[in-house]
Amino acid sequence: MVKNPVLLVLVVAALAASIALPFLSHAPNRLLSGQPVPWPVVLEGWRSAAFAPALVLVAGPFLPGGRITHGLVAIAASALVAGMIWLAGDVAASMADPATPAARTSFGGAFWILAVMAALAASDALQKLTREPALRIGLALLMALPSVLLVAGGSIDALSIMKEYANRHAVFAAAVTTHLAIIAAMLVPTLAIGLPLGLLVHRRQQLGRPIFAVLNIIQTVPSIALFGLLIAPLAALVAFAPALARLGISGIGVTPAIIALTLYSLLPIVRSTAAGLAAVPVAAIEAARGIGMTRGQIFRTVEVPLALPVLVAGLRVTVVQAVGLTAVAALIGAGGLGAIIFQGLNASAIDLVLLGVVPLVGIAVLADLALKLAGAMLKARTG
Repeated sequence: MVKNPVLLVLVVAALAASIALPFLSHAPNRLLSGQPVPWPVVLEGWRSAAFAPALVLVAGPFLPGGRITHGLVAIAASALVAGMIWLAGDVAASMADPATPAARTSFGGAFWILAVMAALAASDALQKLTREPALRIGLALLMALPSVLLVAGGSIDALSIMKEYANRHAVFAAAVTTHLAIIAAMLVPTLAIGLPLGLLVHRRQQLGRPIFAVLNIIQTVPSIALFGLLIAPLAALVAFAPALARLGISGIGVTPAIIALTLYSLLPIVRSTAAGLAAVPVAAIEAARGIGMTRGQIFRTVEVPLALPVLVAGLRVTVVQAVGLTAVAALIGAGGLGAIIFQGLNASAIDLVLLGVVPLVGIAVLADLALKLAGAMLKARTG
């Protein structure tokens, strides 16, 4: 009877969250805990129409599988997320009172869980709808567009998270720029060290075990501990050579963050480089050698292009991992979105925390999609 058990689990989880958790909460100010906004207030009048797409998702597990069903589920999930965003913004606007400007209306637990369940349902439907990664990613971006337009168009400006953004938009822009700059700066030494190491492991396989042992040990060190371990030696280095301070190098800040992120990122890059080169068919190398190519020509024109899809997969893991770890680097003064998150935690301001977390998740998802698309295109090109 159940045709799609995955969707059924998502629907049950969403219904349970709707019963147990509030969709929105309202508080006198940003520091006090909010009280749940009753569902009858949320669904007052025509607002309940925002949940109409949920009917398709509830019926989805019992519908026969096929392109039409999967397409309907994906569209309904996208429409549900957009409808919930509009609904939250409309309720918050109706509760706004000029006499109490400090009052805040925030997303409740049910909103976040429903949004995540809908996103997972859309992702599952797209996976079943098409096997083409590029088409799947394009459809996902297209379905996210209504929600993005609602947020950009000011539909949720009355919500607390957008009030935090309005108060700190300059700091927010600088934090996003710093976050991206740290990740970009980390990639330079990571690729400069990781690619030759991967090639060395491929060419001298007896070196693979000690190199991977060292890189695995680095991965086991907690990130905050590694950031802390770098403070003392860098501070001593700057004290020994004060000229380094004029280059921006110090025991705290961006320098130890980039060094630690580079150390963490070496394992996936070295492993994917070695695995990609090992996966190159021997017949392709023999054919290239047979037509008179030198070893360098075989490496540049045969091995590297065929190994690139696996290398890009490793780069995807590296970048997504770095997006999250860079947030922790805020604890040693590196800045970025982590600074906003920890500022919110220190002030017990959950919406300020979300102002840092939501774009962090967005950057990670976009980086993952972009590099996944690049890997799929390279794989299709090399066959």
